[in-house]
Amino acid sequence: MTELETIRHSCAHVLANAILRIWPEAQFAAGPPVDNGFYYDVDLGHRISPEDFEKIEKEMAAIIAEAQPFQREVITRDEALAMGERGELAGLSPRPQSSKFKLDIITRIPTGEEITLYRNGAFTDLCAGPHVADTSGIGAFKLTHVASAFYQGDEKNPQLQRIYGTAFASAEELEKHFALLEEARKRDHRKVGKELGLFHIDDSVGQGLILWTPKGAIMRQEMQNFISRELAKQGYSQVFTPHIGRLDLFRTSGHFPYYAESQFPPLIERDTMEKLADEGCSCADLGNRVSAGEIDGYLLKPMNCPMHVKIFASQPRSYRDLPVRLAEFGTVYRWEQSGELNGMTRVRGFTQDDAHLFVTEEQMAGELKGCLDLVKTVLGTFRMTDYRVRISLRDPSSDKYVGDPANWDRAEQACRDAAATLGVPFTEEEGEAAFYGPKIDFVVKDVLGREWQLGTVQVDFNLPVRFGLSYTGADGKAHVPVMIHRAPFGSLERFTGVLIEHFAGDFPVWLAPEQARILPVSEKVADYARSVVAEMTARGIRATADLSPEKLGAKIRLAQVEKVPYMIVIGPKEEAAGQLSIRSRQRGDEGAVAKDEFIQRIESEIRDRTLTV
Repeated sequence: MTELETIRHSCAHVLANAILRIWPEAQFAAGPPVDNGFYYDVDLGHRISPEDFEKIEKEMAAIIAEAQPFQREVITRDEALAMGERGELAGLSPRPQSSKFKLDIITRIPTGEEITLYRNGAFTDLCAGPHVADTSGIGAFKLTHVASAFYQGDEKNPQLQRIYGTAFASAEELEKHFALLEEARKRDHRKVGKELGLFHIDDSVGQGLILWTPKGAIMRQEMQNFISRELAKQGYSQVFTPHIGRLDLFRTSGHFPYYAESQFPPLIERDTMEKLADEGCSCADLGNRVSAGEIDGYLLKPMNCPMHVKIFASQPRSYRDLPVRLAEFGTVYRWEQSGELNGMTRVRGFTQDDAHLFVTEEQMAGELKGCLDLVKTVLGTFRMTDYRVRISLRDPSSDKYVGDPANWDRAEQACRDAAATLGVPFTEEEGEAAFYGPKIDFVVKDVLGREWQLGTVQVDFNLPVRFGLSYTGADGKAHVPVMIHRAPFGSLERFTGVLIEHFAGDFPVWLAPEQARILPVSEKVADYARSVVAEMTARGIRATADLSPEKLGAKIRLAQVEKVPYMIVIGPKEEAAGQLSIRSRQRGDEGAVAKDEFIQRIESEIRDRTLTV
């Protein structure tokens, strides 16, 4: 646990202590540190609201001022149960009711595992720690919001109140944190995306399903064009595959039933359903028979890879044909819980800039380097150069992972060797690999310092074996290819959501849905405005003209709100001289320039993907 996590964990105890001082009947479940703060789950007859935060924070401040030492104590299971029965765990003193949630938590602690508690002042809590030396080490804190949560995350259990807060070592750090949160709210892609008309989510279509509006579609197409040109340089072949496939295809790959809970329900053929209905088959029986493989059907594809495998297998392959690089902007579907959906960054249907490479083991190192170079090119183009690299490995003790351990060892070492070529530090995380192979993930920091997992490259010895793939080697014998999965963007939806927040909607000119807006000062120069738009459009520039009767100041303000990179003011003087008066989004008024000079300038910025205007 980091120093900051320790501060926040300690503050969670102070929160529970303060609540007990106000409402002694409160019962507590868990209170861990989390990203950007902490929470504590409480069962309490009083409904806590933000209006209560002031008095809770006042008690917390008093506890912190008392500099109460955190004292660790190891106890036996019987001692822990006895204390829980007396209400002493997450309690201030023995009380009539037991610590019911803490008693349940004790039963979940594996036999033989050490049980510890921490005391600060009159408050005692069952806890593994660690904590700061005393409560004064917390520094600065603030409660942020309250939500509902089921005990242990199970909707069959009691619903508790989850009180969230955050804490830092100093007031300055706390103030900086909330300033960043305010900036994040301004940049929220759901807010900015709506204001700029980039995408829409409609309940009548379905939550988590993105409708790309014309402006958003321009951005998406620009990103696809960009990556397609890079793929052509590396010798990829474009393919297209359907949105659904037979269940048996995904049974072979392992996606069904391994990840059945994160997929949409299978689609059963109509004649099969009619036959089962005649037999009186219940929904539960149907589900069991589908899971057991007794009934086939179709599945909204959760992954593109099984279909790319089938394209590779559709004709005989020789070692001379390899590597085979298949790329697709393939839409896949995952069943995310409604509470986890978040605009474009957590969805139920998304399009991956997906590709699968079928290579010999000797080609693997070079092809992996090519994939990593592609991810670096993508991130560099968008100036997302502050990133860390994570290698996700299998957990040898888990039965989640399929295939020969020796192949896993070779795949994991290949990932390490490839990551080493990046020249940046990387970490290894056991248990985070896909079920079929290890992966290299790029975890990118945006301008606010928030981390996003974007590009990924995976090494897979297993799916080729599961599907019986082979190629004829130089020795005339059949050999199994190695498969590399890679997606530099990750998904177009998620990447776009991150871009909206990264740029706060101020997209570089090459990516902006509208690149230039002509603002005539009066109707007298409307024809000149139209001719400038026509010339720019003919040269591939996305330009429009605001021919409304509004005054020039209003037209400029509207263009600024809509974050158009270039505003071009024209009047009789500009028309007579064949000039354009330029206002850029970042530099403001740049004065008048020759029309051809400006058009060449913006063409250059689009071609070179310049990021500032």
